[in-house]
Amino acid sequence: MKENLEKVKLLARDLRNGKEFPRSPREPLGGYVLAARVVDKCRAVLVGRQGEYHSNCPLDQTWLKFAEIDYNAYRSFVATGATDDEVAAWIGEHAKKRSRAEVIVWNNHQRDLRLSDLSPELQEYMEDTIASVVPRNRVVRRFFDVYDFEEQRL
Repeated sequence: MKENLEKVKLLARDLRNGKEFPRSPREPLGGYVLAARVVDKCRAVLVGRQGEYHSNCPLDQTWLKFAEIDYNAYRSFVATGATDDEVAAWIGEHAKKRSRAEVIVWNNHQRDLRLSDLSPELQEYMEDTIASVVPRNRVVRRFFDVYDFEEQRL
């Protein structure tokens, strides 16, 4: 698969300096939460517009591991300039075959994660992040809320 950075540039969000943000971790792609966010960050990295964001970070790995998708193969496909629909189809072909119910249960578990469900290291990291990005008097009820507060969706 040949890289087509011009096509990727047309699809990539500019994640530098808060110009744009990746999609919410709640937004699905190919049936999976996190997947839309993963593709947004991957495209941004490919064209040098990632800013403070990282592709293949621990959050991305949560989905990649569940779907049993190899990041390098995924990145190579995204680098062809694949659209969201094409990425969703690729995910359908390359993700571990699971029942619809298994994916729904996993999605709901991810959407429902509370800070206390996270590893101690991630809880410590989130504590500092929350202090810097969540407005005073706002309550973080779920792990994904932190991203949605930081990126001005909540």
